Amino acid sequence: MPDSVINLYSDTQTQPSAAMRKAMADAEVGDEQRGLDPTVTALEEEVAALLGKEAAVFLPSGSMCNQIAIRLHIRPFGDEMYAHRLAHPINAEAAGAATISGALMMPLEGEGGTFDGATLRARMRDPLDTHEPRSRLVTIEQPTNLGGGRVWTMARIEEVLDVAREFGLRTHLDGARLLNATVASGESAAAYAAGFETAWIDFSKGLGAPVGACLAGSAELIAEARRYKQMLGGSMRQGGIVAAAARYGLQHNVERLAEDHANAKFLAEGLAELPGVEIDPATVETNIVIFDVADAQSLHDKLAASGVEMSLLEGRVRAVTHLDVDRGGVEKALASVKDALS
Repeated sequence: MPDSVINLYSDTQTQPSAAMRKAMADAEVGDEQRGLDPTVTALEEEVAALLGKEAAVFLPSGSMCNQIAIRLHIRPFGDEMYAHRLAHPINAEAAGAATISGALMMPLEGEGGTFDGATLRARMRDPLDTHEPRSRLVTIEQPTNLGGGRVWTMARIEEVLDVAREFGLRTHLDGARLLNATVASGESAAAYAAGFETAWIDFSKGLGAPVGACLAGSAELIAEARRYKQMLGGSMRQGGIVAAAARYGLQHNVERLAEDHANAKFLAEGLAELPGVEIDPATVETNIVIFDVADAQSLHDKLAASGVEMSLLEGRVRAVTHLDVDRGGVEKALASVKDALS
């Protein structure tokens, strides 16, 4: 094994910093299931304000945020949910939408993990046709994950929301890396979340916390979400210890996401110069870099042997920059790719 590893597998691989660990150790805590943990309560209030919603609930994971939100919007027995075919609930949540909520999933196509209003409109069901499922919920992922970290423009979001309003769809924003989108675009998190009934952000990716996410929406929806949190085993008792890490990430690690974006762009531009690599650096908008080579598995294995971790995605290679890999680490990773290909 190499003495050290440059871990670009995902931004979920970050380790809490010494300062974040101190914030966790010093956190004031209580029984969050009873609403008595002041650190959790403060975090929930901060996220609700950040996203422009009435209330928020702290949850162990982003997948639980998605699954609870889907359960809030989907009625059992015949409702259909629309998302890009690369969306997290379709690919990485163990068929939870179908199992927990009875949702039929309609995957949509579009460049970079996004789709437009016309694509959504074309899939709308006739509410009077008893042969068809009922169109019910649309969700978007901002920015995209498996789509390569692409940022939905406000214009494209509005297209989708216009169709949703026309057909009476419920709306959900998967904001796992939403703050990456805000840093990349200059738009506020509240502006992105404004047209959605539910929205969430994650703390265990670019913000560097070890665990946790917050789902936001109306007071009524979040009260119901707390019921599903209990049902799914999401209560964390003295959750302030991990909520403190999330709060530290919000207070200290948002603006520095621009460094991750710059490192991803640097990596993409360097890869584009290598023979045998196909990538358009212009498509790298946040911290996710996905590229093509003739034999992705071979490259992946050679990189791992040299101490560089990346992941495989549908025959392509994926690298994600984050706060634990600096520019020097990215330069070494790029050199390792060059060596492996030669």
